[in-house]
Amino acid sequence: MPLPSLSPEQRIKPRNFELRISLIFAAIFVPQAIHLPYFPLWLEGNGFGAEQIAVILSAPMFLRVLTTPFITAMADEASDRANVLILLAAAALLVSLGFFLTPTYLVVLTVSLGLAVAWTPHSPLSDSLALSGVRRFGSNYPRMRIWGSIAFLSGNLGGGIILSLTSEKSVPAIISCALVVTLLVSLFAPRLGRPRKASPLSAVEIQDAGPKLLNRYFVLFVAGAGLINGSHAFLYSFVSIYWKSIGIGDTTVGLLWAWAVVAEVFMFLSFTRVFSRLPATVLMALAGIGAILRWLAFPLVWPSGIGVIGFFAVQSLHAFSTALILIGVQKLIVETVPEERTGAAQGIAFFANGFSMAAFTLVSGPLYAALGVHGFLPMIAVAVAGMGLVWMAHGSRPHPG
Repeated sequence: MPLPSLSPEQRIKPRNFELRISLIFAAIFVPQAIHLPYFPLWLEGNGFGAEQIAVILSAPMFLRVLTTPFITAMADEASDRANVLILLAAAALLVSLGFFLTPTYLVVLTVSLGLAVAWTPHSPLSDSLALSGVRRFGSNYPRMRIWGSIAFLSGNLGGGIILSLTSEKSVPAIISCALVVTLLVSLFAPRLGRPRKASPLSAVEIQDAGPKLLNRYFVLFVAGAGLINGSHAFLYSFVSIYWKSIGIGDTTVGLLWAWAVVAEVFMFLSFTRVFSRLPATVLMALAGIGAILRWLAFPLVWPSGIGVIGFFAVQSLHAFSTALILIGVQKLIVETVPEERTGAAQGIAFFANGFSMAAFTLVSGPLYAALGVHGFLPMIAVAVAGMGLVWMAHGSRPHPG
């Protein structure tokens, strides 16, 4: 089905398009770089137990899997997606101010759920604007998107330094200040009108094309990738709390998170030369092996006396356990999914990853309460199960010719 024709206005490239999109990517990733590693520390500092932390972190994940596709679908029908991005940035900022209320369990959970609705669509909407530029004007997506990774790394480092000078109590203030910047930058988002193709997470496209994608190879692969990705839930939820419990300072915690991003970027830069000829299933198997080694090593580093340098080495495996998941799923979609069903395929993968991450985040609370750092070990079984599904997918993958 051919794409709709561009209107005369849509053919005009907005001034400084690539620069403005790059700034948007940077702005939306800074608050995420604070929330992911440091929000659990703030929760623990306010007296929440491991099970409560797991619920506060996982409930928004379940909710955003349901709400984000519908919000992106509504954005596709708006007069301009930039206006929706501005509205959501303002809403996220206002909701984040709820963390300044007395941090009871109900208040923090409610604010977190509200943020899931308003905050999560920032990334797919920014992707949608960027991809419109790629299609219409030949813009280079990686050169724009990399500023999001650089901002995330900088946010990890900067957040750790600020917390080392203040305390975990400053986390909500840092997040809200970062969202102020997001709102200000979003005001300069390029106006491109309606998209010619549905956004990557559009519920409309999932509904229309999704059933046609539910073949054995695609389902097994995406489910396996979701499990391997979900095995990271314990890391994302409790590793900062664990590091602090053994005396590692906030600045070093930020460096450890940032080093994982460096490893991920290195994989993106070197992938074409080293791994590009491998099938998507082999890439996902390598991701699973990286995850298994990572979860096996984490409980051994500190007791063995290796020290912080050992955690930096383990964090280097992020290049395999995370980056290759992202690359492998995209490689699967590019090689096996027709262009007109790309949005649906992205949406189904989003559902698989989102539900898996939410479910294992919920489980991570009791695991950390009962096992401490040894809660990483059950995540090995999750990664192994994911590899099993990927291996089954490998046996049914389509062969050219």
